[in-house]
Amino acid sequence: MSFVPVTGAATFLSGEPPRDGVVEFRDDRRTVSLPVRAALPVLTKAQAGDQTHPSVRLLAGAALLGMRLVAAGKFQPDPEQGRWRPVGLGSDDEERISRLGVSLAYGELDAAGAEGIARRMIDAVVDAMPRSAPHARSTERARLVQRAEPLGDYANRLQARLAKHRTAVPDNRPQLVSLSLRVEAADEELTAGTVRLVLQVHDERNPLHVSDAGVLFTESGPDASHGFGDRARTHASVALRAAADAWPVLERFLELRVPDQLTLDTDELVSLLDDGVGALEQRGISVLWPRSLGRDLTATAVLDHKRAPGKREEPLQTGVFGADALFSFDWQIALHGEPLSEDEMAQLAKAASPMLKLRDNWVIVDPRIARKAKKRLVRTVKPVQALAAALTGVAEIEDMPEQVIVGASLLKVRERLVNAATREPVEIPPALRAELRDYQKHGLTWLAELTSLGLGACLADDMGLGKTVTLIALHLHRGSGPTLVVCPASLLGNWEAEIRRFAPGVVVRRHHGAGRDLDGVTEGFVLTTYGTMRNDAAALDQVGFDMVVADEAQHVKNPRSSTAQALRAVRSRARVALTGTPVENNLTELWAILDWATPGLLGSRNAFRKVWAAPIEGGVDPDKARQFADLIGPFLLRRRKSDPGIAPELPAKTETDHLLGLTREQVVLYESFVRDCMERIERADEDVRRGLVLKMLTGLKQICNHPAHFLKQANPRLAGRSEKLDLLDEVLGTVLAEDGAVLVFTQYVAMARLLERHLVTAGVPHQFLHGGTTVRERERMVARFQAGEMPVFLLSLKAGGTGLNLTRADHVVHIDRWWNPAVEDQATDRAYRIGQTKPVQVHRLVTQGTIEDKIAELLTRKRALADSVLARGEAGLTELSNSELRDLVELRPQAESSLVDT
Repeated sequence: MSFVPVTGAATFLSGEPPRDGVVEFRDDRRTVSLPVRAALPVLTKAQAGDQTHPSVRLLAGAALLGMRLVAAGKFQPDPEQGRWRPVGLGSDDEERISRLGVSLAYGELDAAGAEGIARRMIDAVVDAMPRSAPHARSTERARLVQRAEPLGDYANRLQARLAKHRTAVPDNRPQLVSLSLRVEAADEELTAGTVRLVLQVHDERNPLHVSDAGVLFTESGPDASHGFGDRARTHASVALRAAADAWPVLERFLELRVPDQLTLDTDELVSLLDDGVGALEQRGISVLWPRSLGRDLTATAVLDHKRAPGKREEPLQTGVFGADALFSFDWQIALHGEPLSEDEMAQLAKAASPMLKLRDNWVIVDPRIARKAKKRLVRTVKPVQALAAALTGVAEIEDMPEQVIVGASLLKVRERLVNAATREPVEIPPALRAELRDYQKHGLTWLAELTSLGLGACLADDMGLGKTVTLIALHLHRGSGPTLVVCPASLLGNWEAEIRRFAPGVVVRRHHGAGRDLDGVTEGFVLTTYGTMRNDAAALDQVGFDMVVADEAQHVKNPRSSTAQALRAVRSRARVALTGTPVENNLTELWAILDWATPGLLGSRNAFRKVWAAPIEGGVDPDKARQFADLIGPFLLRRRKSDPGIAPELPAKTETDHLLGLTREQVVLYESFVRDCMERIERADEDVRRGLVLKMLTGLKQICNHPAHFLKQANPRLAGRSEKLDLLDEVLGTVLAEDGAVLVFTQYVAMARLLERHLVTAGVPHQFLHGGTTVRERERMVARFQAGEMPVFLLSLKAGGTGLNLTRADHVVHIDRWWNPAVEDQATDRAYRIGQTKPVQVHRLVTQGTIEDKIAELLTRKRALADSVLARGEAGLTELSNSELRDLVELRPQAESSLVDT
């Protein structure tokens, strides 16, 4: 129970009867109230902690004393009060309680008060631990309890008799026991639908030492055949109460003087199978079944092509992935792995009892399997849903994950998909004027296979590995109609240039700007932007495209956006998503891309969050990540520049984190801003708090960049106020002296303006690309840079981080750190891509001891995850506690020890 705040104080709230008392744990963040029985394991674990509050140690000590009294049998029933109470306390017991009060008095609580709390806690523990506390509902009930000779009273008297022998002969027999339940039944009982449940006790240290409870409770003394000590009865009574808490049918044992066996009727046996076995196993109590009573019935979902009524069954062809095709899940029941016949299935479905005679043997039928036998057909599903289950081997059926047997019709398609990227490459289209690399040939083959099946795909190669030329080759290979390419405005020129270069003669038109029309589109490429597509979705839908390509598909990662919804409205025979970052922040973004490409593959967004994203992102179920990889693997092809054989001609890339200090001005700004923000955050409610946290994170990163950036100064003095600016000057001096070229990225346009002002003052030739730059001007900037006319290219991260080919650069500088390493890598890939012939130096500027330093540590861990789920970035940091947030943003010692004088 690690969620209980045991580092704070604890209060015991007495109850009537005492077992209804409550222990309240609290710290500065929350309060947790637990009933006495649930509080015991928390208190026993917390007792030894060095930082434990005295109130917790007091209650923990009292709880341990109470449990010792129960273990020693020093308790008896009080039928009139309906409770158990401690009895027979010796002078040692009284002294322990007194010492507890003296040693753990604290604050305004004196020794007498602490002792009083301890005694009330002991009363509650003694009343809570034994089962079958007596009730005072009537005098008759009280007499019945006394006449039945309850287990606790019986054990207490037995302890008194044993006391005579303790001084003479030490009792080394086992006293601590655990329980198990043995199922027995004769043929006539099984026919009547009943079984017997026999209670067994085991030596806790040696489970092979076992005896029937009936023997334990009827034989006593050193010569007893069961070999247990006499206190074992008391421990068995306490354990039996816990077992009855788990499965209430066992309360019947507690009404017996000798708890030997129970007869279960059909309803109780169904309850045992449905709930009891699992609940008891959680308490460490096994249910043992005889070999003659088999429990070998299993149910498996079989997934196969469903024949439409009145139609002849035909082999599965690619066309079954049309809208009219159906597949079905059916339950297949097997005994010892052999499927039941139709007659046996009917017999199972009609059975009224959980005992059934099949193939001359009695079988216990789990109620869940019986329900599956009665409902043979689970449901019908569409082809893509069937394919998802076939790929993972698991399906959610009736809200439970079930193993799936795939029918022959789907096996063939699954094999085609799994092997699509490794099969013999398709023939390169003669009209393609390019020499494809091997990995590009396999990418073309994979895309051709999936789109021929009517399925979509996501090509997620690293930036610069030639996704554009691969798609041009796919268009030529299909040759069955026009292709629509939807991309950011900055990429229109790149697409047009590459189509004319690699597929001369293929018609290409831009559907963008004024005077656009779609008349006569029957072949070639139509290029448009996401904004234009959103406005013209209805007109584009009427063209009847063979293929729609979404380039930089992360632009539609929000499925609720109008752009994403408009893209879904444009129909085509095939859909292909292109992106270098299929997951920027969380798995739901990948769902949005794949659900557009192949609708229904991953289920609804809410179902995807529940079944896949939450377990994987939370690290709850390691198998889920493997199943998810099996599911999306055939539909997402991801290659990296660093993969063996992908791009061996690429030169080396060196990445350096430059650890910089803060100026005195920055330290003052940083510390005062943290102090002011944290005071407001700690007072704010949850909704306001999130906004304050994001504002603080942004402000701190601006302070790390430059004081003028944070202070929003109009005509500031720039030199000498930030080490980042000093280091940038050093890098630029080296680059210009070596006739090189550099890309300088920052996520803030305001910071870029300050850098631009600084470069103008220094007389450094440069250009600045940001979100407001027009498409034509972007293309002219790229041409100037590639021609060597402008050696310093200043870019805002969002506007210049994708879609640009800037291989003239041999240095990349990241002024500030983004929250996601994939976004930074994308920006670096403007220079480090096919066509680059020089080694590339990547410089990341990090101020030591600040939030930037801690962001750098987080990004290192993210990269180490190697394509696993990324965290939620800034949004995730708003969920940190106040202490965790303060630890994230406060200056570390090295920041102050490396101050730079201004």
